[in-house]
Amino acid sequence: MSTLAAEQRGMSLDEVLALPATVNVVTAARALGIGHNKAYDLIKVGQFPVRTLTMGSTIRIPTAALWEALGIGSLRQGGPARPAE
Repeated sequence: MSTLAAEQRGMSLDEVLALPATVNVVTAARALGIGHNKAYDLIKVGQFPVRTLTMGSTIRIPTAALWEALGIGSLRQGGPARPAE
């Protein structure tokens, strides 16, 4: 699979749950199943579905907030067992 194709596909549940404490916009967009250009456009107009942290020109997304937006926050924080895939 090419690098571009890998960046454009979504993420599995295991990949999302293994993310570090914060991620960049491209990774968050991939987890949400949208393109990075769309993600930046949504951030610019204040419509991105997840809280962002801006530090100068760097934008980071807290992974816990991303999990909440995806409805999987309780899976990582000691909630009910994960459903079988």
